[in-house]
Amino acid sequence: MVVPPHPFAAMGLMSKTDLRRQYRAARKAFVASLGAGMRERLEQALADQVLPVLAGARLVGSYAAMADEIDPVWIEKRIGPHAFPRVAGPDISFHIAEWRDMAPGFQGIPEPPATAPAVQPDVLLVPLLAATTEGVRLGQGRGYYDRAIARLRQQGKLLAIGLAWDCQIAASLPADPWDMPLDLVATPTRLVDCRKSR
Repeated sequence: MVVPPHPFAAMGLMSKTDLRRQYRAARKAFVASLGAGMRERLEQALADQVLPVLAGARLVGSYAAMADEIDPVWIEKRIGPHAFPRVAGPDISFHIAEWRDMAPGFQGIPEPPATAPAVQPDVLLVPLLAATTEGVRLGQGRGYYDRAIARLRQQGKLLAIGLAWDCQIAASLPADPWDMPLDLVATPTRLVDCRKSR
């Protein structure tokens, strides 16, 4: 399901702030509509879409889902050791950690302890508010993931995979020069190779 663009968006009048509000509301309403057990089934279906792509990964960076974000936990359960982000000033670094070692960090989001080994993932599972099939991503607006993706790509090969509910796929989104494109976008129903559109 693709959320149609707001009528003002086509005229370039809808700000990223307004789009964030729109997609947060759409995501919240979608998750609230799910019946018992359906959210877990959809997140397992997301794992089925993503896992084949991870077969050759050296190290996957994941994230701790909050509230209505689609949860990569079923992907994490089926791969080996993986990394989570830790906020350090204006940036995030990635550290190998088990869920039992995670503790609330920036804005209460679980993150690894400072003593966890720092690593450089070659695949990154990326949270988002919205994304297009061309790989344009709308995040929370602080630029943490854009800076991390740019840095990891400078240091080596990186596959950035945006994870979303189907209602978060947008027909179009504005992009600034610093916005890092996703390589793939995965939902419970499909896996889109955004590189084919570039």
